[in-house]
Amino acid sequence: MSYPFESTDKTTYKFTHTTMIKHLRQSFESLPDYRSGTGTYKKYSVLDAAMSAFSVFFMQSSSFLAHQKTMKKQQGGNNAESLFGVHQIPSDNQIRNLLDGATPNALHPLYRDIFKGLEQSGKLKEFHVLNGSTLIAMDGVEYFSSQKIHCNCCSTKTLKNGKTQYFHTAVTPVIVSPNQSSVIPLSPEFVTPQDGSEKQDYELAASKRWIERESSYQPVNTTILGDDLYCHQPFCEHIRDKGWNFILVCKPDSHKTLYEWVADFEREEKIEVMEKRRWTGKQYVVDRYRFMNKMPLRNSDDALLVNWCELETTDESGKVLYHNAFATNYTLDKNNVAKIVKAGRTRWKIENENNNTLKTKGYNFKHNFGHGSQYLASILASLIILAYLFHTVLEWFDVCYQLLREYLPSRKIFFDDLRALTRYMLFDDWQCLMEFMLDGLKIPIPISNKLMSVSLN
Repeated sequence: MSYPFESTDKTTYKFTHTTMIKHLRQSFESLPDYRSGTGTYKKYSVLDAAMSAFSVFFMQSSSFLAHQKTMKKQQGGNNAESLFGVHQIPSDNQIRNLLDGATPNALHPLYRDIFKGLEQSGKLKEFHVLNGSTLIAMDGVEYFSSQKIHCNCCSTKTLKNGKTQYFHTAVTPVIVSPNQSSVIPLSPEFVTPQDGSEKQDYELAASKRWIERESSYQPVNTTILGDDLYCHQPFCEHIRDKGWNFILVCKPDSHKTLYEWVADFEREEKIEVMEKRRWTGKQYVVDRYRFMNKMPLRNSDDALLVNWCELETTDESGKVLYHNAFATNYTLDKNNVAKIVKAGRTRWKIENENNNTLKTKGYNFKHNFGHGSQYLASILASLIILAYLFHTVLEWFDVCYQLLREYLPSRKIFFDDLRALTRYMLFDDWQCLMEFMLDGLKIPIPISNKLMSVSLN
């Protein structure tokens, strides 16, 4: 079976800007158009509206489309068309109106195809730990909040002053590894009030929906990482029923029964202990691991038995530098407890490498680009995550992109240059833009580029 990003010889992968944009356009072709009538009322297509929105996030420029409209008048063409295949650029309000009725579901197959291409290319193996397991960290992130603006998909909470806070939250799963600085964003799941449910939707329910939706597309050997919120018996059982593993933060305040058992075993000196002294590059520290297998997660006859481990890191004076504990279904021993804890600690990458990047590194994830009355906020958020995924993959597979990022390691400088060039100059395609930048920086352009280019048209 072949996949969209696999080349004909099955040795190279067509993860180029042009190819990825082409498949993104194909995903958008299924978006509904609820407009009636013809003529000028339907001058702009939903496809052009979606691609226009994506181009803003990909270029990290809220004024990208305005500049391209000016360029079209002056030069007869623009980069929105040559780089993203946008034939007619709608206004910002038109984009919001056209996308409001579109759900992010249309993007799920594209996320899966990119993941499958990474798996087929062997890139995913670089993320494997614990005998070939793929670590998926899950966490919720708020991307909209207001006391005035709201829609039917908003979650709500009552503040101390009696006012209602409206907000949007998404669960943003990412593939992480303690051996990799990058992460691989997967399709998000949005926290929304669910039809037929008496309780307001919440993060755990959304995470369960994501697992139910995506489990058949992920590797069999998968390990879920999460904070203490996820260390909840129904959620752990849901993971286990899929044949997956889990390593979840486990705090005393929310798991009193388990820690009562820990205290009992401590008194009986049955908790296993292992210490390791290591050099951090600045000082010697001591990692003290404690662990015990088969502990009840809650106080009930049907309590799930989990395996508990704890790490406390101290300096030579005895000052505690780090402390955390985890519950897992991996059987623990002195040969693997350090690896299990290291994998569990990797969940911080979902916040530092993913959520913070989306919020503070130019993607403006928390900026209110548009709220709408239906799904606008969620589909725009999904497009921002997708833009981040595109840039991540291009840095791995696009030779010219790699060279530029090596020479311009600062994200700000890289995107400043992209914005400046595309504001004033018209490029035939992404490859021409990349080669122009390389030539300007006196970087030799690769003679042979195995990554093939495909026309957007």
